[in-house]
Amino acid sequence: MTLANFDILLKKYADIITAIGINVQPGQDVLLAAEIDQSKLAHYIIDAAYARGANKVMVEWKDTYENKEALKHADDATLENVPAWETARAEYLVSRNTSRISLISQDPDALGEIAPDTVAKYAKAAARAKKPLMEATMNNDLSWLVVAGAGQAWAEKVFPNLQGEAATDRLWEEIFKITRITADNNPEAEWQAHIKKLTDKAAWMNENNFKELHYTSPITDLTVGLAEDHHWEGADSTDKQGNYFVANMPTEEVFTSPDYRNIQGTVTATKPLSYGGVLINDIKLEFKDGKIISAAASTGEDVLKHLIATDEGAKSLGEVSLVPDPSPISQSGIVFYNTLIDENASDHLAIGAAYPFNIHNGTQMDAAARQAKGQNLSDVHVDFMMGSADMDIDGIKYDGTVVPVFRNGDWV
Repeated sequence: MTLANFDILLKKYADIITAIGINVQPGQDVLLAAEIDQSKLAHYIIDAAYARGANKVMVEWKDTYENKEALKHADDATLENVPAWETARAEYLVSRNTSRISLISQDPDALGEIAPDTVAKYAKAAARAKKPLMEATMNNDLSWLVVAGAGQAWAEKVFPNLQGEAATDRLWEEIFKITRITADNNPEAEWQAHIKKLTDKAAWMNENNFKELHYTSPITDLTVGLAEDHHWEGADSTDKQGNYFVANMPTEEVFTSPDYRNIQGTVTATKPLSYGGVLINDIKLEFKDGKIISAAASTGEDVLKHLIATDEGAKSLGEVSLVPDPSPISQSGIVFYNTLIDENASDHLAIGAAYPFNIHNGTQMDAAARQAKGQNLSDVHVDFMMGSADMDIDGIKYDGTVVPVFRNGDWV
């Protein structure tokens, strides 16, 4: 890397990932999933986690090339088979309250040449295999975090006029900027101030206790009911051990659970979605009585339709999230082709499962009780971006009162 102070910045990034992100506690196990091109950052994260008293830090190395070649040559039986050891491993990790870090750096369209049916079968089998871990993550039983590292193929897609190291350096520069990392600042203090700001916004939404949100823009007219006893959250959460953590870095959102039975109208995505290694562009969904009744996209439409067909819950929504258009990521004007970052430039919705903690006492309820409150159940949870600078959002109270929430893409 030729980026000035790169090692200093990377070490500070690793420190904030472990200190604020998963908030490593003494004696805690940590699982880091990372592409093989991120070994340097992975090693810094290992060092930082052990310095905070971690018991064991495990790395699950990923290789996009290996994965792509396996999918090219796998038959249906191989794709659909879920080895028992994978589920047993997931159950073991949950039993240990293992903190999870997902470090994303791969080409967002790496599997674009693979048949959509193959990608869908692989994604569905992987979701089944890791279901115990996904459920524990969705329930905030353990601390978890998604962060980004600059991979060359991804960087060249984001900055097509740059190649090789120049593109990678440029992407690292943006990642450090949006995660509040500079050579001479105190990122922990800056993160704490940012967390408070988002917590205050979530508190205002909770005080209003809206029944519905109505989204309007030149390409969207959508009404989303909110789950009974819903609860808005900001940047930080708390695991079942009582330790705070921040699940996404960067983050600019406040979010809650929609009522999967009460969603009406049409919504058009404003940014591409990278799902299962395939880019899906120009998503347009139509909802009636909470269900997707039509779905289209200019590219990746087959993959989108396979996602929606995963199970009954994949035909509805599990998250509604508010992000102001003036957020630093949006104002950068960069499309990152990465949901972690792009969702923090735009209001977004999630197809699939709701987070239990987004309704009061939801983590103590069984699935049927949460569903009765309007929370959606599914094996998938996939965010797509639909906010814009010309988006207005109104909150509709139970007595019919309409309260402006967003005007022209920003908080009123």
